[in-house]
Amino acid sequence: MQFFIHNFRRYAQLDRSVRNAIAAQFFVQSINTSFFLLLNYYMTDEGYADYRIADVLSYRFLSVFCLAFPLGLLIKGRRLRPFFLISTALLPIFSFLIIWSVGQHYDQLLDFAAMIWGAAYMCMQITILPYILLNAKPSHHSEAIALSFVSFSVTICLVGISHALLTWILPGLISEESTLKGVAGLAFLGVYFAYRVSPQEKLTEKVPLRKIAADYDWGLIFRAVIPTIIIAIGAGFTIPVINLFFYHIHGIPAEVFSIMGSATFLLVAMVMIFMPVIRRNFGYTVAITGFQSVAVLLLLGLATTEWYREWEFAAVAAALFYIFRQPLMNAAGPMTSELVMYYVGPRNQEIIAALNASIWSGSWFVSTSLFSMLRRMEFRYVSIFLITVIFYVIGIVWYARLIRSYRIRTGKTGKA
Repeated sequence: MQFFIHNFRRYAQLDRSVRNAIAAQFFVQSINTSFFLLLNYYMTDEGYADYRIADVLSYRFLSVFCLAFPLGLLIKGRRLRPFFLISTALLPIFSFLIIWSVGQHYDQLLDFAAMIWGAAYMCMQITILPYILLNAKPSHHSEAIALSFVSFSVTICLVGISHALLTWILPGLISEESTLKGVAGLAFLGVYFAYRVSPQEKLTEKVPLRKIAADYDWGLIFRAVIPTIIIAIGAGFTIPVINLFFYHIHGIPAEVFSIMGSATFLLVAMVMIFMPVIRRNFGYTVAITGFQSVAVLLLLGLATTEWYREWEFAAVAAALFYIFRQPLMNAAGPMTSELVMYYVGPRNQEIIAALNASIWSGSWFVSTSLFSMLRRMEFRYVSIFLITVIFYVIGIVWYARLIRSYRIRTGKTGKA
């Protein structure tokens, strides 16, 4: 019991301004998770084919890909609180516009709104990690980063359970559309927490545009982002469309997938909370590559359930693979971010945060576009998901190399 009390006490000791920033991120993530769980189902109900849904997703990723690197250059040496305010204000507005455009089948407006949505989401996701590293005590970095990542898991639990319960209690009145609108409305509360972030921030030194080539360690940065690029490309073939897999292959509807998602990300949150302790006791090798390796084996099991989809237990097997796979892969996220940030050093952290966002979104833009093309060519889901498995294996090997390089450069293993 003392172990648990000590672990949670470290989270309570986080600076209030850091907690407010993470709370603002929580409401941004509530929209992101509601879209992850329900938007694809809503679009399917409105008559959109899965390849057209993938096209809309790709526009969200495209805007982040195009804007993330310039934003990373812009935020260097500047206060980050205004970007929290922009994100928390604009994201709910354009969420409502996306929902309305889907219902009215205004496809051009839908694509435009999806791009602005991506830009608004980016304003939070790129800035939150540099803000934490600058304004949280170094001894609390692992806890602050883990809490930031947990916001996704907690919101997906809340949204999933709420949607399933309300659908059961009020059948015929609650739909994917109404839940999406409800979450978007509540997300305006994020503006309140963003406003409560202290204007007094620790800033890094500004880098003039003419000195970009000389003032960043581009060799370190390039080595640090290679595994992210590889894993992000692979993930883009699977993660944004995983609910379509369950719907079309195993016939699992939105309310059931919501429960699955909630159970899954409850486990993610529970595991992620203890990742700082795991990292301190076993190092980055276990906390990153160990967890990721088991997750890839479970993803392989999930993908291959399509081969025996007619069997009575196939849907249950797929659900179990998914529920246990996500905690292992997602829990490594805070530790990979911490490793990369420490590897590149303080003066490169804003640009690496922007590059990571650009890489993930750019890779997902490419991957979802390819997914759309492959589905038009009638490729099976299992064939597409196996591409993810291959990319993940290569990415894990690169993370192992990065951990080794970090250990050689610093003499640290992540244990503390």
